[in-house]
Amino acid sequence: MTSTQPRANGDPIAVARPVDATDDNPYTLGVFAPVHDELTLDDLTVIGEIPKDLNGVYLRNGPNRQFEAPGRYHMFDGDGMIHAAHFENGKVRYRNRYVQTKAFQDESEAGRALWTGLMENPQDNPWGNGHGLGIKDSANTDVIYHRGQVLATWYLCGTPYAVDPLSLETLGAQDFLGTFAGDMMAHPKVDEATGELIWFDYGPDQDFLRYGIIGADGRQTHLTQIDLPGPRLPHDIGITENYSILMDLPLVQDHDARRAGKYRIFYDQELPARFAVIPRHGNGSEVRWFEVKPCYIYHVVNSWEEGDEIIMDVCRVKNPQHQTTFASPLSNMLAYMRLDAQLYRYRFNLRTGTTIETELDNANIEFPSVDSRVMGRSHRYSYSMSLGNEPTLLFDGLVRFDSQTGIKEEHKFGSGRWGSEAPFAPRDGSTGETDGYLVCFVNDEAEDKGEINIFDAEDVAAGPIARVLLPRRVPSGFHATWVRADQLIEARA
Repeated sequence: MTSTQPRANGDPIAVARPVDATDDNPYTLGVFAPVHDELTLDDLTVIGEIPKDLNGVYLRNGPNRQFEAPGRYHMFDGDGMIHAAHFENGKVRYRNRYVQTKAFQDESEAGRALWTGLMENPQDNPWGNGHGLGIKDSANTDVIYHRGQVLATWYLCGTPYAVDPLSLETLGAQDFLGTFAGDMMAHPKVDEATGELIWFDYGPDQDFLRYGIIGADGRQTHLTQIDLPGPRLPHDIGITENYSILMDLPLVQDHDARRAGKYRIFYDQELPARFAVIPRHGNGSEVRWFEVKPCYIYHVVNSWEEGDEIIMDVCRVKNPQHQTTFASPLSNMLAYMRLDAQLYRYRFNLRTGTTIETELDNANIEFPSVDSRVMGRSHRYSYSMSLGNEPTLLFDGLVRFDSQTGIKEEHKFGSGRWGSEAPFAPRDGSTGETDGYLVCFVNDEAEDKGEINIFDAEDVAAGPIARVLLPRRVPSGFHATWVRADQLIEARA
């Protein structure tokens, strides 16, 4: 059942029925439940003081389904919604908008859901992504800045949607001046030194990766194929000044489910875990393969070169199998969303072909980021989220890790308070990886309200230097980015 309520701009939007406590899907309840109005708020209560040298915009993507769909819900089904906090001269404005994908627009016009979810048979869906999955591309996973726009991307490879970083207006499907040849995975990387965007795609029936580069002029400048022994489900990529690192990992599509028209993944412990090191502008024939202990990796911290070695820091998942933590079968199927990962380092020696593996820290840490200005170059500090001891994907704290000393600084949000990814936000004139701030959304479960928290990156453990109170919560979601003031000027040029 649906009803309607007005958007902030006065247009009606259909609202899915409230999900009550009898539902057994944990990702439709509490801090995960969607919101349905699009707000713009400037007169917000601030506890503390917003630094005047914090100028730019924090954007976070995540699932927020417009209509309730038949069947079982998965977080990756939810329509993309970007929540943003724009800082300028000590003031802040909050804004949230749906990513206006083609599927979102089709469902809006129909006034109901047209697609089933990721865990259902897609045979009656209108259309799906370019790999024949038949699943709705919701552009709900990541958001990354490139050439004056932010790109909203999707977990299973989809169309990158261009979004204005300030208004959050969806500018349309980004085809890179008509040169783009493929879908794009969730986590493309931008090298700020060259202006290049590095990407790959994969598919459930595709025994290769397509690896490509979008140049600083916005056109695709490179495309090659990297052969695999079978279809794979890689999620992220590492880049250095001269190389890219792609992954062949043993989390794969269940082919019996695929033949039945469903999407299901499993961890095949008979398969090795391998990394493909390729010259940035190289061909698939130039790949060097490095085999490592079995694992899965959702997110790369950063990669760089030292002499003959490629070094890559990651959040390594030892066992991504579904974890039995819930009473209901559906909740058990979703339990793998609750990650268990540790900071880990690989050293790939291009001269000897050997690999050294080292655990950097044993805490459960995920959703990492570094100062975007050093992406692909050696970094010292990373900023990540600590995962709460909960059966769902909830972040209970913020962690700064010093990779030189191994020292970890941490702030816990408090009982029943859950945060979101916190990328580094350089202060005006910033000269280093801690010379700035961290910004994130925090939800208070008991109050059912959200906040924008600002931390001094030099002293994360001290807690927020300012808290901006919001009149409602920001649903828990996925990835975030920071767009600097100089980049916003570029966006307006």
